[in-house]
Amino acid sequence: MGFDALDELLDESLPLPIGGRVFVVPAPSAEVGLRTQAIINAAALAADGGRVDEQVLSDAAERDLYRDVLGPAHGEMVEAGVTWPALKHAAITAMVWIAQDKAAAEQYWNSAPNRAAPNRAARRASSRSAAASETPSRGSSSGTRTRPAREKSRARTPR
Repeated sequence: MGFDALDELLDESLPLPIGGRVFVVPAPSAEVGLRTQAIINAAALAADGGRVDEQVLSDAAERDLYRDVLGPAHGEMVEAGVTWPALKHAAITAMVWIAQDKAAAEQYWNSAPNRAAPNRAARRASSRSAAASETPSRGSSSGTRTRPAREKSRARTPR
């Protein structure tokens, strides 16, 4: 049988639609991929309160990680006038793609922070209008009852 050529099997790009245009992020080099993986692992370790290899983080501070993970799409985004939040979201999406896979990157991409805010606001508005409604809320349907406060305090009093 034999092995098929790997470059024919892998989907090596990440298309990111921003402002009516699709920016294609190519697969990173092995060096960028390994460094990105190390940085993400160090960040996760730090978030859990563990000790982090300072060399990994200092290297990350010195280099332009967003430029590296986006590749030529970074320059295209800058030239196109993409906003900083959009560029940052694209870069972090690319980091998720590099560290995990395309499905995880798509999930991150679609969970953009600004997308959740209107939904929360809409839920708050609807809950306020529901609270102001004249319809009383239903009681518990669990079948259990709580004792009135008076009975609870009597039960605790030593005799």
